[in-house]
Amino acid sequence: MSTPSVLDHAVEAAKKAVQFDFEGLQEPSAYYYEAAAKFLNEAASNTEPENAESLKAKAEEYKKRAVSLRESLKKEADIRNDDSVQQKKQCYFLLEQAIDTDEGGDKEDAIEMYAQAVEYISQFPDLMQGELKGFVMQALERAEELKGIKKSDSPTTPPQKMHQTNVSSTSASHHKASLHRGSSAHLQVSGNDTYSEEEKLVLLHTSNINGRQFVPFMNIDLAEKFQYSIPFTDKDGHLILSPKQKKDFHSFVRPEQICSDPCIVHGNVPNYLNIKQTVISDCSFVASLAVSASYEKRFGRKLVTAIIFPQTKDKRPVYNPFGKYMIKLHINGVARKIIVDDSFPIDRYGRLLCSYSSNKNEFWISLLEKAYMKVMGGYDFPGSNSNIDLHALTGWIPERAAIRPNDPDFNRDALFGTLESRLAKGDVLVTVATGELSDAEADRSGLVPTHAYAVMDVQTVNGIRLLKLKNPWSHLRWRGNYSELDARHWTAELQTLLNYDPNSAAQFDNGVFWIDYDSVLSFFDVFYMNWNPELFNYTYCIHQSWHAGEGPVKDLYTVASNPQYSLEVTSDTSGAVWLLLTRHITEIEDFRENKEYITIFVYKNGKKVYYPYDPPPYIDGVKINSPHYTTKIILGPGSARKYTIVISQYEKSTTIHYTLRAYATCPFTLTKIKDPYVQEKQVTGEWKGLTAGGCPNHPATYPNNPKFRIEIDSVTNDNKLLIELRGPKVYQIGIEATIQKINDESITAPFKTKSSGPYRTGYVILELDNVPAGTLRLIPSTFLPQQEGPFILKIKSSASMKVYS
Repeated sequence: MSTPSVLDHAVEAAKKAVQFDFEGLQEPSAYYYEAAAKFLNEAASNTEPENAESLKAKAEEYKKRAVSLRESLKKEADIRNDDSVQQKKQCYFLLEQAIDTDEGGDKEDAIEMYAQAVEYISQFPDLMQGELKGFVMQALERAEELKGIKKSDSPTTPPQKMHQTNVSSTSASHHKASLHRGSSAHLQVSGNDTYSEEEKLVLLHTSNINGRQFVPFMNIDLAEKFQYSIPFTDKDGHLILSPKQKKDFHSFVRPEQICSDPCIVHGNVPNYLNIKQTVISDCSFVASLAVSASYEKRFGRKLVTAIIFPQTKDKRPVYNPFGKYMIKLHINGVARKIIVDDSFPIDRYGRLLCSYSSNKNEFWISLLEKAYMKVMGGYDFPGSNSNIDLHALTGWIPERAAIRPNDPDFNRDALFGTLESRLAKGDVLVTVATGELSDAEADRSGLVPTHAYAVMDVQTVNGIRLLKLKNPWSHLRWRGNYSELDARHWTAELQTLLNYDPNSAAQFDNGVFWIDYDSVLSFFDVFYMNWNPELFNYTYCIHQSWHAGEGPVKDLYTVASNPQYSLEVTSDTSGAVWLLLTRHITEIEDFRENKEYITIFVYKNGKKVYYPYDPPPYIDGVKINSPHYTTKIILGPGSARKYTIVISQYEKSTTIHYTLRAYATCPFTLTKIKDPYVQEKQVTGEWKGLTAGGCPNHPATYPNNPKFRIEIDSVTNDNKLLIELRGPKVYQIGIEATIQKINDESITAPFKTKSSGPYRTGYVILELDNVPAGTLRLIPSTFLPQQEGPFILKIKSSASMKVYS
């Protein structure tokens, strides 16, 4: 065997050993250290003496590290195999849940939970000694006092907790079951806070996602039970694995099988540098975790860790030795309750086949990913974007900013200014995604095609605009300007100002890098921004369904059947109203195929709109195939205060369920526009031969058009009519209405004849107000004579009516 071949094997084994060691995977690391030592000793026996000593020294170093790892593995195995350790953790967990309930003032629940805790602990008499025994006796005395069995002149307080590491729970105090229209406790709800029965049905229907139920999260869920007599197993079973996971899958394990002292978050705040993505195609979700964790550390406000339960009283998530967790995600218009167990897939080397923390003792990353993947149908996830994922994690308002450097309407300076100023204030969470890149471009740049990156910082230094990004893979970095490889741009001053040493960074690839803004504009496609809803003082939402049979498939000619809402700003101050439209998703195919396109049109009047572009919308929405669409109304001096909001969908073929949520800096009302009509009649006819008489510009033939008589039976004379005429789209058509008779002869007709105005292609409406009881005549017509074809006349009335042809 030649010496170079043996050394190559030694180097390869050493690289794997160091990598596994860094990842905290002791078993494979020890194996490869031993292999490297073996190869080095073999190489030493076949080389010159002056080189053999250094090889043997290195081999001895690797052997010592392998021995150390083996000893650590044995120690952890002994701890894991000692059932009493896990049982003791479970005992403390139960007792502290009872104490939390007691401290919350819930006497009946506290008695029950003390009883449950003592009953569970009594199964393990060997544990009833030392401080735990004293703790149990205090709990028994407290339970007896609460029941009234034990009388005391000076009532005791709940037992003092033993401060066990990671053992606590959320308070189980009574909470009223309720749904709330606000997306944050800090926002005032602008309107009735009670959901209608229709809205409840929408939320119930869209609780069924991929065949599983994810009900809205309510206050009563804060009293969720987390203790069981045996480790909790999700009734829905293990998540479906992705093909890449299946290839390397060995088994599902729980945290206590991975490490001896598991926790949810190590330390006071989560560390975004610990996040590592593996073989699941959820880079946008992992990038979302990174920016959320960075926000928590930077601004000291709990964001993603606040959605993991059980929790301590100061809202910190804690490890549950019974293996049950509840995650609060914003899905389908409201916060929803996701229940998971803590079993995770590993390969034969013990490596997690899901996203994980480089600190092997903490599991917040794996838990949050598992909850989201459960909603999305399993680990075999088709991918999404960070707008969707960050909204699910935080409820923050999604906005998309496409990068189009060659578009004259793209304002690169304004976008950078927004990113830099608002990110520094904590107003927004940002990720950025690449588009398609050729193999050559990807290799040259170090960037991954169609991949999401977390934006950790944005700064201007000496006129240089820079962004700090993180690849969710925690390796593979940008290779261009301002990368750690760029010796030309990293001056000593710049390194000091940004506290960054490219030489040190080059020694270890953690996926974090600096990149200049111009390079971002060249290589990336879109910024995803999610805005803090607490920038606004007021909010309101409406949950609705838009049935497939309502209105035409496309709303090119009419939006009469589209859902419409009246928005009125009730103050004269400047400010803003943001509107978020969320299409509810119930099947994973909706993500895979992206067939549904939605948007919002905004008009200035607050009244019903019939034609999409007459008048033109104040804000003309762009239809996108994303579940979320956000538009902004900016209120300045003299701005309109009444608006009509129209929901639009491209080629509507199925019933959609959606949530329309408004956020505002000033008071407002948002109400659904409802038709005042109580009766509807539809008749058909045709223009043919003599009856194709054309418009009134042709007086000789116009009277030959088809005629219809409407008799209105009402005790009032302020009735409303809506007449819709549909005909061939190749013709311009119109309607004329004439009052022929008024039942009450003492009143004057509000009009003699009214028309629908300019003739329109294929569709036209005529609205009539203050119509007296009596008889009207309708004449539908085409613009030119001899234009033959069928038509449909639909008449809606606020009073009883009869229609005759």
